[in-house]
Parts: sequence; structure tokens; C-alpha cells
Amino acid sequence: MTLDPVHFDGIAGLADHIDYDAEDRDHRELAEEAWERLDPLWNADNETVLEPIDELGRRCVGVEDIALVEDEFSVTHGLDSGTLNPKVFKNGLVLDVAHAAMSASPSDLSLHDCRTVVKAVHSNDNSEKFQTPWEPYNEGSERRIVHTDLPRSQYEEDAVHALALYLAESHHALENADRVSDFLLLDGPIYPKGVLRWNYRSSALADLFEESPHVNRILENYVELVERFHEREVPMAGFVKNVSTKSVVRTLKQKGDFGPVPWAHDAALFSQVLERREDDGNGGYDRLTDKLTLTNWFVSRAGADTFFVDEGEDYVDLELETEQYRVTFCFVYDPRRDLIFKIEAPYAVTDDEETRRKIERQLCKEVAARRGPPLSISKADSLAAIDRGSGDSLIKAFEDSLDTELDENYDTVRWGRGY
Repeated sequence: MTLDPVHFDGIAGLADHIDYDAEDRDHRELAEEAWERLDPLWNADNETVLEPIDELGRRCVGVEDIALVEDEFSVTHGLDSGTLNPKVFKNGLVLDVAHAAMSASPSDLSLHDCRTVVKAVHSNDNSEKFQTPWEPYNEGSERRIVHTDLPRSQYEEDAVHALALYLAESHHALENADRVSDFLLLDGPIYPKGVLRWNYRSSALADLFEESPHVNRILENYVELVERFHEREVPMAGFVKNVSTKSVVRTLKQKGDFGPVPWAHDAALFSQVLERREDDGNGGYDRLTDKLTLTNWFVSRAGADTFFVDEGEDYVDLELETEQYRVTFCFVYDPRRDLIFKIEAPYAVTDDEETRRKIERQLCKEVAARRGPPLSISKADSLAAIDRGSGDSLIKAFEDSLDTELDENYDTVRWGRGY
């Protein structure tokens, strides 16, 4: 039902009662001050949180110019894992299913048809185990079931989701690594941050780093992925479409010497740092949309980004120098749709300046041409996605095989079981 105009005006009018007189111009001035503090960014304990690989700087490139340049990589592969999302059943089981796929541009149909499927299951009945080994299905595809081994807690849904997602994605990447000849692009960060954050979130989840073979396998897989691509001299990176990190704004707030920090997350800050404007002659401004802008590359020493450098050797064997596993990143801003993207790569890739420049040019070219994520990412996302109709059918199949029913609530009725 459409909101009645009188009520729409009543709700919108509430903004008039919010006494907030900070202007966007003030935020931009603060953004410039924040930008200057990133060379390097220190926290309250005088520890480096962020620092440029080379030097602090912003660059721009014409949208039409970069869209027409030759590809830096003749073949680009993309990787993504789609999930059903955690489902709770009346018999006490909690499960999620992840479905990983790798794309190629130009297309490789035999690769596109290969999938990795992981079903993660939690049960409060510890006498029941649901493990299965990897088993092939179709041609070139594999599947398995894993049990979370999580003691009874409030994190069952988080656990089954992350284990299914990252085990499927990392296993699929390793199984098909040798098919990547030029460049691998992950849909999202280069490391399993949804799992790595467990180490700082709760003791029940942190214990899994010691107790769960599946968590250990996930950590080993991502480390091996970095090492294998480094050995083969094939670059890999991650393309983050929805940037949610807060390491910069959090550090600025914690230090206490910056003043007001108006941004909710780092994406908002870097958007203002990278946006180009001109005066419209009426006291306002127009956003310039003819060029993409990007930052230099930074080395991150913030939060979960430090895991494999600071704690990784406690859980997995590292073949490279620990610094090679550090997370590095740059931001790319597309003013046409006011969108910002984050490109991540391990330092093992970005310590070479020529490789950094090739990654920048390739991804800027694709963002310019497609007004959004690169083609390999869009393809992988489409291949790996579990649509709502398929989700509904899968849930029905699980109900039949488990002889139970989905523990439904009103949202399930309203939005569908596969939502």
C-alpha cells in the first residue's frame, strides 16, 4: 500500500526538527584533514593502523579514455559463493548451503559448469554428527556436509553461514587455481573476514580456531591460495562492492584529537576525499562526472586484516614472509553513480609497482565501461547465486529428507521461505 501523502509529509517533516547545522562543505574540509593524517595513520597507542605503500596521493582518469584502453589481462577469472542463508528447522537443526562458482572472461563454459557445494549443519544433540567427505557430482563439481562442532550458544546461524560460505569459496578456488592464467578476482575481500572476526567477537566463536577442523581448513585454504598464486606469479585481488569497514573513522574517533568525525564508515570518508566538484554559481556545487578517481595503495594493520601476520602462524604454516600476507587496498570512486569500490590484494601481489598499476588500469577500465563491478565479478555472482525459487525448492527437499519442517515465522510467510 502506498504511503498516504499527508503521512509521507508528516514523516519527512521530522527532519526539520533535527537540529544539525553541520554543512556538507564542513565535512569535506574535515575529509581533507583526515586524508592528510593517513601518511601514516596512528592510533591512540602510537601504533600504525594504515600507511601508504609508496606515497599518499590521489589520481584521476577520464571515463571515456580508460574505458577504451586494451585489457591488461587477456583472461580474467572471477570467484563467488552464494548461500541459501541460515535456516532453522523444528527438529533443532540449523543449516546453510553455499554454492561456489568461478567465471572466466572470455567465457569458459566447462569452468562455469563446475561448482563446489557445502552444507553446514548445527545440532544441539552432540551425539549426532553429519560429516561427509568430499564427493564428486556432475563433471568437475564436488559437495560435502560439515558439522559446526559449536557448543550450544547464540551463534549457530552465524557459524553455519560462515563455514559453508568460506569453505565452498576457498575449496573451489584451490581446485581451479591452475585454470587461472592471468588474473583472479574474488567477489569481496581476499580473506574470510566473517570468520577472522570471530577471534575478537566471542569466546565461543574464538574457541573454534583451536577446536574446529573446518575453521582450520578455511584458514589454510586462503593462505595456500596466496602462496600458490605467488609461486605461479599470477596476481589475485578482491573487489569489494559494498564497503563496510570502519577502521579509519574508528581510529580517528578513538584518538580524540581530530575533532568531530561525521562519517558512519570509511566509504563515506573516502567518497568525499575522491569526489571532484565545481561551484555552480548559486552557492552550491556540481559533481564532476567525467573522471574516475582513485587513491594510492595502503597497507592495513587494522583489526582482522592483521590476523595472518600477527596470529596466523599459531594456526597454519606460512611459507612466505609474514609481511607478504598483509592486506593492502586502494579505493576507486565512480562519480556517475556516486559509488565507491575497494580493491584488496595481499602484499605479495602489490609489492610490485607494475602489478599494482596493471590491476588499477584493468579494474578502472571495467568500472568505467560497465558503470559497476567488473564483468568477471558479475558473471561469478550470477553463476553462484541461489535464487528465491531454488531456495524454496531446496528447503522443501531438506524437509522431506530430514522428516521435519522449517521453523517458520511471519517473515517467512511474508517474503517466502527462500528469502
